[in-house]
Amino acid sequence: MSLRRLAAICALCTPLHAWACACGCGVFEVGGSEMLPQGTGTQLFYQFSYLDQTDNWSGTSSAPATANDDQHIRTLYQSVGLRHMFGRDWGFSISVPYDQRHFSTIDDDVAVTTDHGQIGDIRLMGMYTGFSGDMSSGISFGLKLANGDWKVPGFDRDTQIGTGSTDLLLGGYHQFRIGGLGSDWSGFVQAIVDAPIVTQGGYRPGTEFNAGFGIYPTSWQLAPGVELTPMLQALGSRRSHDAGSNAGPDNTGYSRLLAAPGLELRVKRLRVFADIEAPLWQNVRGNQLIAPWQAKLTISLHL
Repeated sequence: MSLRRLAAICALCTPLHAWACACGCGVFEVGGSEMLPQGTGTQLFYQFSYLDQTDNWSGTSSAPATANDDQHIRTLYQSVGLRHMFGRDWGFSISVPYDQRHFSTIDDDVAVTTDHGQIGDIRLMGMYTGFSGDMSSGISFGLKLANGDWKVPGFDRDTQIGTGSTDLLLGGYHQFRIGGLGSDWSGFVQAIVDAPIVTQGGYRPGTEFNAGFGIYPTSWQLAPGVELTPMLQALGSRRSHDAGSNAGPDNTGYSRLLAAPGLELRVKRLRVFADIEAPLWQNVRGNQLIAPWQAKLTISLHL
């Protein structure tokens, strides 16, 4: 299946883990063409994402570090999984994340640092791509499970690797040609909503909406069976504040817009995609740590 037919289906098979911190990391769920079904059959994937939150932010501008007890959050996200397309209409995916987090905060005027790694919340997704013969539009639906640990000492509820919630996941996408069938450029729009439906422990994560828009030219042929495709992307996020007796509603919730240029390398059935995401604009509630940049790498193989 050609790249132009696949570029935006990642919204419907987005197999990434759920992000526990209210930091904008859910934006990794959209953008790129690395997590796409390549026709019928089975696809295996591995994804690595990096987020280093070092700068305190309030509203639409930076704020003094002294205004936020949290000083540093660095997370390495890894996920492995499988997706299977029964045909051109229906498919499913499952992903299992393993996350490693470094968290530094001030507790009663004492600096406390905690490091922890564990399996995160598993995602189960179904997808329907049968609106057109070329799979140019589709929807996704599924659940984020509550299997990840959310009781690790030293972490706040919004910085735990597990959220403790079962979430409903709903998404969709559409891909298109720019300038008609003779154009060398294509594009996509995609979106996904993550809404908690069952919570526990006095904590309800904010409902999160992520969307992506991208354009890309016809792939560059580097050698027989080897193609390279640059991609220009804009990614947007909106998350409501957390709620509950163990939440911090005054310092959670955000809106943001990021630029995310990326490259995809295809070697026969193997795909490697990487992008760097940098904020163009952001508005956070209260004081929150933000990352000046973040990155994503995905490797997928169609069996």
